[in-house]
Amino acid sequence: MAIETCVESFSGAVLQALVASTPTCRPRDDPRPPIPSGIQDEIRLKNRPRRLWQVTRDPALKAKVNLLQRSVTRRLNEWRDDQWSATLESLHPEDQSLWKMTKRVMRVPTPSPPRSPRGESLSDSESAEALADNQETRFQAVTDPSAPAVIEMVDLGLRSNSHN
Repeated sequence: MAIETCVESFSGAVLQALVASTPTCRPRDDPRPPIPSGIQDEIRLKNRPRRLWQVTRDPALKAKVNLLQRSVTRRLNEWRDDQWSATLESLHPEDQSLWKMTKRVMRVPTPSPPRSPRGESLSDSESAEALADNQETRFQAVTDPSAPAVIEMVDLGLRSNSHN
């Protein structure tokens, strides 16, 4: 009886910790706006027949799921386009927001140079040497067969096929 009580209290504590540590919504510092409730309802409406189709594989149900999916995708794309248009309309050269957005959109990641075991390679010859070293370590010739019994079986099979 004491063990069952301990197990129940431990299970309750684990469940409480799970509930306390699981966020109920997107963190507030996330810059993305929440999806409108109308689109969320449409997503839920699409998911019900999708789950049913996954069990039954009914072609008529799949056609309905595809239709609902296209509708949800279209609505999400329209909403995202509206969000982007509103963002673009809010940009002004006076407060530097236009420059900041241009900088963010035009940012191209700088390619990282090849790395050798000694560090970064900057010149063409160092890059070629790093690539050669990498390929050399990857593709080593097998000098010692690890399974002689397997090799014997393969040789036997090859000899029997060559006589046919």
